[in-house]
Amino acid sequence: MSNPISALFGRSPIRPVQEHMAKAHQCVVLLGEFLEASYQSNWEAANEQQQAISRCEKEADKLKYEIRINLPKNLLLPVGRTDLLNLLNAQDKLANRTKDIAGLMLGRKMLVPASLHEAMRTYYQQSLNASEQALKTINELDELLETGFSGKEVEFVGKLLAELDEMESQNDATQVGIRAELLKLESEIPPVDVMFLYKIIEQVGDIADTAQRIGNRLSVLIAS
Repeated sequence: MSNPISALFGRSPIRPVQEHMAKAHQCVVLLGEFLEASYQSNWEAANEQQQAISRCEKEADKLKYEIRINLPKNLLLPVGRTDLLNLLNAQDKLANRTKDIAGLMLGRKMLVPASLHEAMRTYYQQSLNASEQALKTINELDELLETGFSGKEVEFVGKLLAELDEMESQNDATQVGIRAELLKLESEIPPVDVMFLYKIIEQVGDIADTAQRIGNRLSVLIAS
């Protein structure tokens, strides 16, 4: 009789965790298409993209559930079970945040002022880049295991994590600029819309923040 744990994980749970991160990142990719549709007030296309994000997030949730229920109590790995679950939870928040953004914007048919479109495109791209960088670091987990979390591989991952920190800092700076531009427009926009625009700006930036937290969780795994 086959062992369901072995069937899911093989030698370790690392591959499923990497697959989960890839799925979470895909949600972030899809968010870009949603935002572009919303900038054009194409709510039919935006609805299609929101549905795609929702399906992607559900697939990530399914992977998360399978990992949790099949994760052995005693890992024969140089990583702690709790640390691995904390990493998984951080990845999960990445997918959840994209669903939150799309759901809120579609539900209210939120219009980002045209004068902010280019800045928002840059801002989103920075968050997307941070998510992609986090994915790169997670994809190094199997290499880290093979090298026993030592040597040049650790140095390489450390470089990736330092770059991720810098990406998040740049994203923070861009957020400050966008908020300043929105402040200038407040008198032209209904107050409730202004409030929700600030919320969306914060949540798009939270993608980069979450990507950085994923990197921080990986740092804990390396140091443990």
